[in-house]
Amino acid sequence: MIVRFQADADLNQIILLATIRREPTIDFQTAMAADLSGVADPEVLARAAADGRVLVTHDRKTMPQHFAEFIAREASPGLLIVPQSLSVAAAVEDLILIWSVTEAEEWVNRISILPL
Repeated sequence: MIVRFQADADLNQIILLATIRREPTIDFQTAMAADLSGVADPEVLARAAADGRVLVTHDRKTMPQHFAEFIAREASPGLLIVPQSLSVAAAVEDLILIWSVTEAEEWVNRISILPL
């Protein structure tokens, strides 16, 4: 199955837009489309999981702990952390690489920090 992404409200929208511009067929949902503004991390993880989407975030502080707690109870499609220091171009390259050469099943309950 193809990897589908969910941006959280912290993710720089330029990364999302540049990824879609480079690869228009990629399924990358905005935080606005998923109504995630102001939603707590555990609920963001639950919504991404319910929709079968790997969550993409800049949040290195709290999201890893919430992710660990979440996968102790139920499965998650995965979590990708994009450091604020990573260039937009590098983030886009890695996201497209993940989408094009991996399967969604490879990311289940997995957390990864970009760059790969």
